[in-house]
Amino acid sequence: MCGIAAINAILCQKITGHVAIVDAFPKRMEGEALDLQHGATFMGDPRIEYDTDFCASSNSKVVILTAGARQLEDESRLDLLQRNVEIFKNIIPPLVQYSPDAIFLVVTNPVDIMTWVTWKLSNLPVHKVIGTGTQIDSSRFQFLISERLGISPSSIAAWIIGEHGDSQVPLWSGVNVAGVQLRDIVPNIGLATDYEKWNEVHQEVIRAGMTLRCLKGYTNTAIGLCVAGIVDSILRNVNDVKSISTLVQGHHNICDEIFLSLPVALGEGGITKIIRMRMTEFEKKQLMLSAETIAKAQKDVKV
Repeated sequence: MCGIAAINAILCQKITGHVAIVDAFPKRMEGEALDLQHGATFMGDPRIEYDTDFCASSNSKVVILTAGARQLEDESRLDLLQRNVEIFKNIIPPLVQYSPDAIFLVVTNPVDIMTWVTWKLSNLPVHKVIGTGTQIDSSRFQFLISERLGISPSSIAAWIIGEHGDSQVPLWSGVNVAGVQLRDIVPNIGLATDYEKWNEVHQEVIRAGMTLRCLKGYTNTAIGLCVAGIVDSILRNVNDVKSISTLVQGHHNICDEIFLSLPVALGEGGITKIIRMRMTEFEKKQLMLSAETIAKAQKDVKV
């Protein structure tokens, strides 16, 4: 679901004119590919290939990884972990063989650990292995804040960093509209003492994925658009800033070899720089707790 949504978003926005779909289920794959091909005239006549063999992905500039077990209704992202690691052991080596110069973009959950797994299995430079991370959470954050303020989401600067999961960190200290800091208006915004209860916005972000799975069975549209935005940044080499999963060892006093989301500049070679944002002491502590959550979950992973 997520992979096709991403391809659809990429093609409809004419980010590229050539995609290849690789799937272990040939009948479903052919159906999805044909459905896309039937709309080719509305998407600039892209070339759409599909196969069960990884050779179809040869010489890709970006490899998007969405393969994985379906997350159950009451299952956390971390519970998916070892099942998805085994899947990646079978797919990463041949994908690297056919596209050794590609940027690898991981969407599969739990995305932070799966991005680390991809990096370990691929032996690629760390700046060329990234995960969607909290870019989708940041978008949800912007939208929900916009609903309260009555301002368009794109006019709001708001970031979520850390784990794409329950320990993610909302950077309330940096939320602003046209340079006006919300913290200047609501000094204790996001804290337990905030009488306007802005922290309920962040709790809704955390619950968003589960809410969608309860309502429609899966998430696909927004994350597909998120993937398209990341791919666009890479292919156009614009070096714009995204909150995506990268190796954070050595940043913000994190010592563990883990991947978490931080704002990064993204171009055709992958990550070009990590943006060091100002954070309150409370936010720094929350980021360390997020790092500890991932490190604990990752320590028993067999790659």
